[in-house]
Amino acid sequence: MKKILVLAISLSLSSCASIIHGSKQDVGFSSNPTGASVTINGESFAKTPTVVKLKRKDNHAVKITLDGYMPYEIILTRKVDGWIAGNIIFGGLIGLIVDAADGAMYKLSPEQLTAELKRESASTSFQEKKDGIYIGVTLTPNPNWEKIGTLEKGK
Repeated sequence: MKKILVLAISLSLSSCASIIHGSKQDVGFSSNPTGASVTINGESFAKTPTVVKLKRKDNHAVKITLDGYMPYEIILTRKVDGWIAGNIIFGGLIGLIVDAADGAMYKLSPEQLTAELKRESASTSFQEKKDGIYIGVTLTPNPNWEKIGTLEKGK
């Protein structure tokens, strides 16, 4: 019985990262302006501001969208966390294996994400008035737009 207790204690102490912060991490998402939709790995979550609990062992593709604004996209990447040193200090090869398997040895970066959303550029618009036609043109075209015509000076 005593040997089992010692083995159980040594196994639990040897996986430091799993004990300290677990295999999931809270990541905060905010945007300017607020109220944008947060999509992670193709799955819709809440609107900004929000906090989402994500698996540490995976990279995550994040897309933040709001009508009238350009989408904001980023990849949350995993990096080795400092708590893994606890396994080395306590001599826990088993703990290292456990932390690697459940992803607890990683930390997602960035931990807090703030998306500065930029307004979509308006294409062209026109208004017909008594004294003529008024045309508005954007100076920063979207590269995905398709050219449909050219204005030429009349004779």
